[in-house]
Amino acid sequence: MFEYFEDNYVWNMAVNLALAMGGSIGDIDDASRSLRPLAKNRDEAAAEAFFASWTDLGKKLKRLAQADEKRGRLLSAGAKYRRAFIYYIQAERMQRPDFAPRREAYSEALDCFALFLKHTGRNCQRVEVPYLDTTLPALLVGTQSAGGDAPCMVHFDGLDVTKEIIYLLGVPGALAERGIATLVVDNPGVGESLRLKGLHNGLDAEVPAKAAVDFLQSAPGIDRDRIGIMALSLGGYHAPRAAAFEPRFKCAVAWGANYDWGETQRRRYEAKEQRLPVPHYWDHVAWVFGKKSVEEVIEVSAKLSLKGILHQIKCPILVVHGENDRQIPLSQAKQLVADCVSSLKAELYVHTLADGGAEHCGIDNVAPTREAMTDWIAEVLGGHTALRSG
Repeated sequence: MFEYFEDNYVWNMAVNLALAMGGSIGDIDDASRSLRPLAKNRDEAAAEAFFASWTDLGKKLKRLAQADEKRGRLLSAGAKYRRAFIYYIQAERMQRPDFAPRREAYSEALDCFALFLKHTGRNCQRVEVPYLDTTLPALLVGTQSAGGDAPCMVHFDGLDVTKEIIYLLGVPGALAERGIATLVVDNPGVGESLRLKGLHNGLDAEVPAKAAVDFLQSAPGIDRDRIGIMALSLGGYHAPRAAAFEPRFKCAVAWGANYDWGETQRRRYEAKEQRLPVPHYWDHVAWVFGKKSVEEVIEVSAKLSLKGILHQIKCPILVVHGENDRQIPLSQAKQLVADCVSSLKAELYVHTLADGGAEHCGIDNVAPTREAMTDWIAEVLGGHTALRSG
């Protein structure tokens, strides 16, 4: 993995994620060079310095985008709004939940993303998925790409990413090239569902997943009989869980396995690990699940296991995992696939250090992971993996 900061896994993950979304290494270097001496501190002062520097970068790109708008250079404005979103969202997600300035940064990020879509004419529409007595904000991508009713993947987020981050990582675009639409959902506990609606994550991924399938039954341009589900990181629990309980899914993809998240949390807590994968880790997880203490987090985490339910998955399932995943051991991916004894096709694709994409969810090199997943989905749902003549 590209390690810009010495001995700071979380900040390096942020840099790699920003680059994977289309950030500029020059921008990142400008904003981060002065932060490098702070990287080893991993304290509140360092986190707030990161926030200030990266939000300033977002403000700069927004200002440049507005200048392009005034000159009618809307494509260039859209490209700059995209980069502004990247820097705002990375600054925001690196802060503790009660850090008040992150609310404004998140609002700026959403505004910049909307303007990016507006000015670049992307085949991406904001929608609201009815859920309980509210809605789940989502992006519907690629519905006109197939020239008819297209298969569709429901895409949930992970522990600390958002639907916009998923979109910019390129999976919905790669699926659209293969004739498949994507419904990218801020499921409970992430993105707008958490920040603006107060919806917390839970064990029953099949409930928001069912809401997404119900929504797609009447969405124009969608083949209601060819719907799958995928998710990354913590979503490696949610996607298989949803497929086990929602029979309308025709395939499932775990973008990084999470067979027993509770075991992972117990290990981290008991070992008092200092190098955790998300900033302000225990505070963040408590926020995601609506808990008030680490002990409550450990209690609910113990229930996030796929043990004893994977035999219910009948559809094809793919698990992709990195050989050098420093968060979730490869053994969890192997166990997940081994338990899918009733699946029509249960496959494990391991991204090696030699080939690239070997870190958590392939964040060190997203392209190989993206290509492996989207080709597999196209083959299973009836898309295409080559250009079509005519």
